[in-house]
This record gives sequence, C-alpha cells and structure tokens, in this order.
Amino acid sequence: MKQGKTNAMRILDKEKIAYTMLTYATDDGKIDGIAVAQKIGREENVVYKTLISQGTSKSYYVFVIPVEAELDLKKAAKAVGEKKIEMIPVKEITKVSGYIRGGCSPVGMKKLFPTVIDQRAQSLETIIVSGGNIGVQIEMAVEGLLQATKGSLADVSAS
Repeated sequence: MKQGKTNAMRILDKEKIAYTMLTYATDDGKIDGIAVAQKIGREENVVYKTLISQGTSKSYYVFVIPVEAELDLKKAAKAVGEKKIEMIPVKEITKVSGYIRGGCSPVGMKKLFPTVIDQRAQSLETIIVSGGNIGVQIEMAVEGLLQATKGSLADVSAS
C-alpha cells in the first residue's frame, strides 16, 4: 500500500531529522502497540505509544512510553510539575492533538505540548512511534524524537 507523508514526517523533514517509515496492515483491526510491534517485526521494547493527559492546571501533556508499559500517573504528574494528571477521554484525542486514536504521533500535534519520553528510551539506538496515521510508524534516533518534540526524559512508566 502506498502511504503519503504525514504531518509528523513533514515536520521531521523540515527539521532535517532522519527517520524511516514503517507500514503495517490494519485490515484485521489489531492496532494496539503489541500487535504493531509484531506486524513490523520489531521488539516491543523499541515501540512506544503516545498518551495525552491533562493536569489540574488544565494544561495538556504528552507521554511517550513503551507499548507494553502503563503510565504511572503519580510519576508523570511529578515529571511535569503537576499535583495530579489524568488521561484525556478518547473522544478528545482528535480535538486536542489533531490525530486519531491509534494514529497519534508525538510529532506534529496541533500544538507543541510538553512531552516526556520514558527514560527507558535512553538505552535504545532508535525508537519507533506512530507516524501520524493508523498503519504507519516512524523509526528514528531517540535524540531526534527529543529534538522534534522539545521533549525530556523521565521515569514515567509503572514498573
């Protein structure tokens, strides 16, 4: 299947951040991170999911964590200096990010929200995140993702 460039890819191109596009079939309806890792033939520990939360201050935050991990809301709140954060309702993902559920990339959201990448990514050569469409992933250096999202690293996964 031919896949055009997504907004995330256009931003990476503009910032001159190298990436590789990976595509996978979605006709079986399996688009969860673990299924995606299997479909693209990669280890689960290099495939990360993008989560959006909102703090007590009403600010939005983006967390990028391994697909097999859960976000630790206490650690996440601490990482962004909030008393408490909660995941946004699924129905608000598109309104907040401009992306749809299952195709939400940390790169190229409607606004540049504070972004935290789980510190486990530090040990990786490359990281794989959504490319901004269901069926599309992008692989790049962790440094490239930090640069594109103006992100930081912190321990935000539940162990």
